[in-house]
Amino acid sequence: MKQLSSSELNNMSKEALAAMVLQMQQQINTLNEKVAVLNARHFGRSTEKLETLPGQMNIFNETEVAAAEAIAEPAIEQVVVRRKKKKGQRKEDLSRLPKRIENHELTKEQLKAIFGENGWKRLPDEVFSRVEYQPAVKEVVEHHVAVYAARKNDVDTIVRADRPVDLLRNSIATPSLVAAIMNAKYTNAIPLYRIAQDFEQSDMILGRATMANWVIRCSERYLSLLYDRLQKHLCAQEIIQADETTCQVTKDGRPSDAKSYMFVYRTSEHCKEKPVILYQYGKTRSKSNIQKFLTGFSGTLVSDAFSGYKSLDKNDENIHSAFCWAHARRDYADALKALKGEDKNYAHETVAHKALVQIAAIYEAEEALKVLSAEERYDRRQREVKPLVEAYFAWVHEQDPVTILSQKTRDGLNYSINQEKYLKVFLEDGNIPIDNSTTERAIRPFTIG
Repeated sequence: MKQLSSSELNNMSKEALAAMVLQMQQQINTLNEKVAVLNARHFGRSTEKLETLPGQMNIFNETEVAAAEAIAEPAIEQVVVRRKKKKGQRKEDLSRLPKRIENHELTKEQLKAIFGENGWKRLPDEVFSRVEYQPAVKEVVEHHVAVYAARKNDVDTIVRADRPVDLLRNSIATPSLVAAIMNAKYTNAIPLYRIAQDFEQSDMILGRATMANWVIRCSERYLSLLYDRLQKHLCAQEIIQADETTCQVTKDGRPSDAKSYMFVYRTSEHCKEKPVILYQYGKTRSKSNIQKFLTGFSGTLVSDAFSGYKSLDKNDENIHSAFCWAHARRDYADALKALKGEDKNYAHETVAHKALVQIAAIYEAEEALKVLSAEERYDRRQREVKPLVEAYFAWVHEQDPVTILSQKTRDGLNYSINQEKYLKVFLEDGNIPIDNSTTERAIRPFTIG
């Protein structure tokens, strides 16, 4: 903002001064809000749940709420409450493990000493279970292939018995060994050098370069075929959910701090079959990465409002976008997290809080429909969810962003206004989820790992 002199300020109209002060208030509040949101993300809770809904504790005044609800201080016997375990829960928990039965019996001589000759009968056994753990067993399997030749020296024939096919030619690698390395690295996020250390502790020397080579070659030779098949199956679906996250890749010809992206695609949350979840690496966030993966797809793409996804809806008549309601409420949640001091006491009066209350009502109505079939879910959405959605957007259009100091609240309102068409798409098909949270959960293990 241009710095004005005293004379220029004195010559300004009352309306111009008011507009300038309001603009300054918004700028200061926006800066303070950005700092508060960053602090909340670094040091606060990551949940976006509305804290003042029934059944949820208010984060701003938790002590006061708890004190108001307490009638009398309970005795220690009332405080120490142990949740009763469901009968048969342990048996159910252990049912998936292999079982070995060990019998503990008395000898006939011991029984005779106690009861006399034939003076006893056997009652039902007392049965209890314990779990034993054996560390991973590694063993060398030495294959001996029989070789045969004719007895007569004039017959030049040598025959060998059938032998197992090698995973990799002239390599000690086996499917179980490579699978264990892949599981440790990509499921449990253990780096190769630590996997090598673990092998070394059990007297097996296996270098990082060797393991890396196995993983790459087996992925290209075997898993790529499965990936391509699953990609075709996924692109044949009517609904696909997509998301992406940043990552860094070293030694690829770019600066070490260059951003790369991991995209994830999956079948609809409401799909009754086992979910198909596939990842795609890209050096950039370019829409060309998305277009390449979705070759042959015709249907609804559930995502956030990133322009790369949105452009497919505009430029490809076979793809239609449905946007995520979790993103629609995110800015409102940030606006409440940014409140400090006395402002927390009036959180329930803010536009952000009122927006979250309405969105929470939409989610509550939608939650009750998860167990239904797609047809039943569509019918109930038309009767129960659609009126709430329409009421929310009618309320959004009534708000005046100019009078709202919170930049995050204004961002939330603008998001809903700009993406209204796409946020309503889930109402048109019972198989389209209300948000993309299940895809974000699918990519979270990669992010954390």
